[in-house]
Amino acid sequence: MAKPNVRASQKQFTYLIALIAIVGAGALGWAATRPKGGAVAVDPNLPVGTAEGFVLGKPDAPVQIVEFADFECPACAQFAMLTEPDIRARLINTGLVSVKFYVFPLPMHKNTWAASNAAFCANEQGKFWEMHDRLFYTQDLWGTLSTTNPDKKMKGYAKDLGLDEGKFDECYDSQRHYPNIKASGIEAQNRGIDETPSFIIGGKKYAGSLPYDAIKRIVDEELAKSGQANATKTPGAK
Repeated sequence: MAKPNVRASQKQFTYLIALIAIVGAGALGWAATRPKGGAVAVDPNLPVGTAEGFVLGKPDAPVQIVEFADFECPACAQFAMLTEPDIRARLINTGLVSVKFYVFPLPMHKNTWAASNAAFCANEQGKFWEMHDRLFYTQDLWGTLSTTNPDKKMKGYAKDLGLDEGKFDECYDSQRHYPNIKASGIEAQNRGIDETPSFIIGGKKYAGSLPYDAIKRIVDEELAKSGQANATKTPGAK
């Protein structure tokens, strides 16, 4: 009889505790999050930059997933912590799938612009995805209900990730990526996205924190359309 994987069980338990903390901090449930009123105001005179998506995996992978997410959205954190590790290990690392991530800051989340700003500035030093993971895994520590001043947290994460603090702080304080963050939100709206997380796969839109098996099923369908289903088989969840 195989011995239980204690380390894996402990890791799953840690993820569960993180999810419970997010719920306790006022999560809106694991359904997709929709914009609501009473939210942070964005300067209407802020110029629109370039909608910048951040790619994980081979850009020319057979199946390309476009994701729109808000760093302060609880459903997005659930997806990042529970589903995305399987996607990375079984679909992205095997070359079957790539993910192009766009920030979609929803107006009711007052600290989401700060988080997006931190991610864009981390990208200047080649660590967008490391900051992406840190933000989602610690969402309950920097979200609107936890602090009204997330700047210290963001700069602390940059230090933890080994970024050049001087360069990061200069980027973060300048807010030079705000026009691009705004552009990413407009990109989402132009594509008919009004929930987070949302995904576009094969030209179809899917909303909500999809489990791995649902993503796998969609990917298998897209591979079948492209004639690669027989040559490539997507791994199931463990």
